[in-house]
This record gives sequence, structure tokens and C-alpha cells, in this order.
Amino acid sequence: MIKIKFCGLTRRADVQAAVAAGADAIGLVFYPKSPRAVSVAQAAELVQAVPAFVSTVALVVNIDDEQLQHIFQALPLDLIQFHGDESPEQCQRQAALVGRRWIKALRINAALHDEQSIGAMIDELAAAGASAVLLDAYHADKFGGTGERFDWSIIPKQASLPIILAGGLTPENVSLAAQLAIYAVDVSGGIESAKAIKDADKMQRFVANLRHCQQFDGQA
Repeated sequence: MIKIKFCGLTRRADVQAAVAAGADAIGLVFYPKSPRAVSVAQAAELVQAVPAFVSTVALVVNIDDEQLQHIFQALPLDLIQFHGDESPEQCQRQAALVGRRWIKALRINAALHDEQSIGAMIDELAAAGASAVLLDAYHADKFGGTGERFDWSIIPKQASLPIILAGGLTPENVSLAAQLAIYAVDVSGGIESAKAIKDADKMQRFVANLRHCQQFDGQA
């Protein structure tokens, strides 16, 4: 079954609704320039609403060592999602500082990337110890959260790391993702009623539509 991560949650009620809908992971954004950013104090309240067996993920962008250590000393978060310009070696080093597993986002531009080049980048991350890779749409001025899709046809059919798909996912198109060679989906804007405000109905439909499609494929 494809795993589901809901990212950019800012309210306790939204975390509770995400868990009730069936999310496997909750993403909290520690990037001050994001409209979905949370402080350590806010995150502490949100994490309290996450039960056992649901993962918590810290999304960071070009963060320095001191800030990263502060986050993980204060909060019981499970994973780091590096979403900036970090090299595989930088990710490896910073993850070791706080003793956490990590994933890395790659911003995919179909004009620059193809299946082979994406596979090569994934291999570099695998060699550095990443637990998975997240493929998101490229935007010149944004580190994710664009609400835009990239060309899914260039996603590698086989890769050295589990692939998490992000960018432009919604309850209406998530069923298409079930046909891809991916491990998980990651959504933020596609389940919102307003910026940084999650919509419980959209979260429920997102999960239901993906699960229904997978169940149908299994029966076929």
C-alpha cells in the first residue's frame, strides 16, 4: 500500500483530522519563509496529537546545525526531510548530529531532468544513507509547496531508494499516482481550504480515493 504523508500542518485540530483520515506521517515545516511554518513551541503542541505508529517529519531548508539541534532536542520527531540545496554529504552529516534518519527532496524540472539523471541523483542519496527520496516540482523561487505537478513519466521505474511523490496532488488526481512505481505520496496545498488551513473532508477524500484505487487494482 502506498504510504500517505500530510505536510504543512499548523493546527492541532488538523493533525487530529489527518490521523483520523488515515495519514501515515505528519510533516511539520521549520522554514520561516513558508506560510506553513511552525515554531518549536507550536510544534510541541502538534506532536502531542500524533499517536504511536504515525511518523512525524521535520521539513527543513538549508538549516544550520544549531537550529537543527535545537529542534530535535526539544521535539520527539522521527525523520528529517531536507528540502533545500543540501548536498547528500551535508544531509548525512546533519542527520548524524541529531541521530535521525533522513529523506531528501529533489526538485524536478522536465526541461533539465530525465529518468536516467533522476536515477543517478537518487543513487548518490542512497550512497549517503538516505531512507527515501521525495520528488517535487521545480520552482525557481520556492522550495516546495508550489501546488504544481512535474512530468510523472520521467519517474524512474526502478530506483535505489523508495520514491515519495509530491507536487500538485489533490483528492481528484491522487488515484493516478497508484499506477506509478512509488512508495508514498506527500500532499500539502491539495488538502487545504486556505493557505496553511487543512480541510478534513479533503483529507478523507484523498485517502479514500487512493485506497479505493489500490483495492480495485488488487482485485483486478
